Amino acid sequence: MLPPLPTDTVLQNRYRILNVLGQGGFGRTYLAQDQGRFNELCALKELTPAQGGTYALDKSKELFQREAEILYRIQHPQIPEFRANFEQDQRLFLVQDYVDGQTYRMLLDQRRAQGIAFSETEVLQLLRQLLPVLAHIHSKGIIHRDIAPDNIILRQQDSKPVLIDFGVVKELATRLQGVGMTMPQNTTVGKLGYAPWEQIQTGKAYPSSDLYSLAVTAVVLLTGREPQELFDDSTMTWYWQRWVTVTPGLAQVLNRMLSYRPSDRYQSVSEVVQALQALPGGGGYSSTQTPPPTYQPPIVTPTPTPAATPDLSRMPTVAIGRRPASNTTAPVTPVSKRSATRSVIAPPRTSLWDDPLAVLMLGIVFVALTGIGSWLLVRTIFNPQSPTPTASITFSPTPVTPSPSVTPTTTPTIKPTTEPVTYSQRLDVAPDGKAIVKTGTLKENETLNYIISAEQEEQLTAVLDGEGVLMTVLGPNKEPLGDRANRVSYWQSPLPYTGEYYLQLRPIKGIGQSDYQLEVRLVSPPEPSPSPTNPSPSPTISPSPSPPPAAVQEEQVNFPPGQTKTTISARIEGNMIKRYLVTANEGQILAAEVNGGPATLSVRAPDGRLLDGASGVVVSQSKLTSGGTYAIDVTAPPGTDFTLDISVRD
Repeated sequence: MLPPLPTDTVLQNRYRILNVLGQGGFGRTYLAQDQGRFNELCALKELTPAQGGTYALDKSKELFQREAEILYRIQHPQIPEFRANFEQDQRLFLVQDYVDGQTYRMLLDQRRAQGIAFSETEVLQLLRQLLPVLAHIHSKGIIHRDIAPDNIILRQQDSKPVLIDFGVVKELATRLQGVGMTMPQNTTVGKLGYAPWEQIQTGKAYPSSDLYSLAVTAVVLLTGREPQELFDDSTMTWYWQRWVTVTPGLAQVLNRMLSYRPSDRYQSVSEVVQALQALPGGGGYSSTQTPPPTYQPPIVTPTPTPAATPDLSRMPTVAIGRRPASNTTAPVTPVSKRSATRSVIAPPRTSLWDDPLAVLMLGIVFVALTGIGSWLLVRTIFNPQSPTPTASITFSPTPVTPSPSVTPTTTPTIKPTTEPVTYSQRLDVAPDGKAIVKTGTLKENETLNYIISAEQEEQLTAVLDGEGVLMTVLGPNKEPLGDRANRVSYWQSPLPYTGEYYLQLRPIKGIGQSDYQLEVRLVSPPEPSPSPTNPSPSPTISPSPSPPPAAVQEEQVNFPPGQTKTTISARIEGNMIKRYLVTANEGQILAAEVNGGPATLSVRAPDGRLLDGASGVVVSQSKLTSGGTYAIDVTAPPGTDFTLDISVRD
């Protein structure tokens, strides 16, 4: 790995390094000043590709660009905003907002030093504020993969939890191991103890995987102990309830989230929210939320414990948003005396059934309640029309153990929402057979996945007709097959793997619904001709990592004197991308429209990020946020003639 950048190093003539926030096996995180934004603090996350030749470096750039595009799609007030990505001196960088505050790991360490942990009320509040964040990223098909106390920051500004570190660097390293690069062994995305087994063993992650990690975080904060102390790996069972008392409803919700099998867990955030809403008091949920507590120093009176606090294992990690060491320590959320006393870290509790006196008293209460119920049943049967009684009978509870009272609770009605809806349909496409044509209508919040089973090297052709719908071609790993497979209307290439492929159809943002027609065809790979030295062709052992890259033809666009609009006519030949470079100033409006056949366009800003508002054939931007050279890419099947209208106006 390359050495860390010295303090005061300036990258891209803009980002000045202040210090290193953290370092892992695959990169570092720096605290920097953005000199282009009045020296505002930001976090620079660096990936240093391993030494694996030109191909390894190119593959690193491709995967890194893909992850940058994923982060760019995430826009939520409780996730650090993605600003830019760039390459300099064979180092790859992501730029994100810096979050001023303390991680929940720091807050927990402070409390454990006092012999206390987080209260049930505080953990419920954390769940209530983080679940909407997970719902947001899951709706975009993004799994965090690394939820833990280290990756949740209590923001000083508004005392809200902020989710950081989407495991980009470690996931990149994991993928790059598959293309022959030298990387550390046993690389996993997620922390041991927090990540579920399917993520650690197979690398696969689902929305329920994030819910599992969130539940582990909750029980760690409640008990003040690490997952290794709460989980028995010989029986694959969690024993966190030995260390803390919580309401039975919350315990039931957390235990289901902690299920070993993914199918036994809640499958979505909405299911967890409904379960918490069904708890007495709504699990801390309400239609009108009260403002969060002010970020102040703690007022805590810890309860002294008779024995010394046992040694607690720590899993060192550094979050993006950690404060510099020179700053003063951020305060802790206030904890009342009552909450602190209830959350004292204590030895494990024994079972209620181990107390003979408690068992005897419960038996007496049960017999009494049975007798009362029998008397009421007989009285109802033999005297159904009895008048209003003139005397009442009062039953007093036993002085030692009062009989529990059952209060009926009403589950609040869940109002229908406009959450995204995903449908799947399998297509039986025979190689060299007749093309399959599908038509339909998609609404704004709907996604349709057509699933196709195909063999390696078979050529897949997909043509989508419909102005308001675009297509993304996903491989067996459910990742797009390169940049040209993302949000397009035409795709054709030999397939790199054997397995199931997904043609994901989604409407363009802002369009209520749109009709579409999809034509899909598979063609068998050509048979290699035998030779005297190789009479029978040997099978391919290593699949090609991606389809061959397209050739890019660039052309600078110059407007006629005195005009702000121009029209370009061209033709796509072979595996080609036509790229038109347009210079525009900040505050101007850029518009582009392509006509002719199944041609699709996309626009990238000067910093390389894709612009919003591209419909596949039309781009209409409001005022540009930065000046520079914008790249308009046009893709289409070979032999397509098209006309492109471009305008830049004030």
